[in-house]
Amino acid sequence: MCDNKKDTLLAFILGGVIGAAIGILYAPRSGKETRHHLKKMGEEFADTVSDLSEDIKDAGRKVYADGREKILSGKDKINEAFEAGKKAFDKYRNED
Repeated sequence: MCDNKKDTLLAFILGGVIGAAIGILYAPRSGKETRHHLKKMGEEFADTVSDLSEDIKDAGRKVYADGREKILSGKDKINEAFEAGKKAFDKYRNED
């Protein structure tokens, strides 16, 4: 992802967390209930971030594999062209 998309995603997640925290703090609950709810939300948030990081890692691995395949394919094409040029040069040299 480009930096702009990362910043937007981070801002969205951070805004959700801040909004939820403010909502919880102003909710009419006892301190014990609020702490329990905050703990539960923290665990859910950690799970979400963990899942998101796994998705990002998987996407990175795919991009790496695709790029590597393209590079190796290009390398093979360059080697074939080099060998063809070498044969043509040898053929030309032997004709003299």
